[in-house]
Amino acid sequence: MSPTRAMGASSPTSVDPPHTGAQRRGVETFGCSQIFEQLPQVLTVTHWGQAEGRPIPIRITGWRRDGAAASAPRLERLATVPSLPAGSGRFAYTVSVSNVPGGDWEVGTERTDVSRSGTRLQRIVMPTRPAQLAYGPAVTVWSWPVLVLAGAALALVVQALLLARTDADVAAAVMVSVVSCVVGFAGAKAWYLVASRKPIRRFLSGGACIQGFLLAALTTLAIGGALIGIGAGQLLDATTPGLFLGMALGRPGCFFTGCCAGRPTVSRWGLWSSDRTIAVRRIPVQLWEAAAALVIGLTSLAGVLLGGLPVAGSIFVAAIAAYTGFRQLLFPLRADPHTRRGRHITLAICVVLLVGDLAVAAAVGWGA
Repeated sequence: MSPTRAMGASSPTSVDPPHTGAQRRGVETFGCSQIFEQLPQVLTVTHWGQAEGRPIPIRITGWRRDGAAASAPRLERLATVPSLPAGSGRFAYTVSVSNVPGGDWEVGTERTDVSRSGTRLQRIVMPTRPAQLAYGPAVTVWSWPVLVLAGAALALVVQALLLARTDADVAAAVMVSVVSCVVGFAGAKAWYLVASRKPIRRFLSGGACIQGFLLAALTTLAIGGALIGIGAGQLLDATTPGLFLGMALGRPGCFFTGCCAGRPTVSRWGLWSSDRTIAVRRIPVQLWEAAAALVIGLTSLAGVLLGGLPVAGSIFVAAIAAYTGFRQLLFPLRADPHTRRGRHITLAICVVLLVGDLAVAAAVGWGA
């Protein structure tokens, strides 16, 4: 994706905000809007068009509406819409402009390739927003935390119900699981920072990786289970159905917030979604992964309810191997595919682990 570059832009200048009647009377008003105004403001400008199979150069212009027109802060930038598959349909390309005075801006976008006739200026009035909320179309920022928290709650409920069928200390196990979720969240953040080579100051604002969550949370769960007198295999098997059912509920949050996005596609099976910069028809890899988690969750739930496998922990190992292996098949369909060698090695390990786990369980069962 080509970065935007400034061209002939006048430096944004600060202007005094209009005073409300309450402020003129010396009364201070304070609320959510005032809190948001204190945060760094970002202006999002979206250009709409049809995918043509080649890059599309555009010009972005704008000025702040409040204040005198002659002295209003202005901006002008050039940007390039990356090549999108011809036939993938309508797209929305969003550029985020930071370090601008807050307020309402009248912005416009137009194509600069003069060989194309009939292009028209797209103009709209847009308010600035805090950087954390400044995204383009097809991005619902709050869906990820809402769905992930709902998935975590579902996982804890399913785990508690399954452990209640045994003589385990359910309350202690749930408390250990809650701590594991917190540690897992930190692990997901840390994994993202390492994989993306981001500085530690991006810990809270950066992304999160499910691999880091699973590694940190499940390790903590196994250690915590041993401390409260529950075998690691028994606890992990009882946790597996809820874990994957919770992931099936939480993973669509990535689809709605634009992370882990799939590649643009012309397929009729594609869905209009965003990677937080370009909204276009994409392969819905996040939803496919959620569907896989649902199948694994229901299968492991049936296994636990039917008495489990002869070796404690076998359900957990099989589920993790199946899920990790399926993810390797999805990576090439993502906009940020992983290295081919790494995928193939991981997939081979998962297949060996899954087959070996089931073979050991079958051998022990026959021996009994």
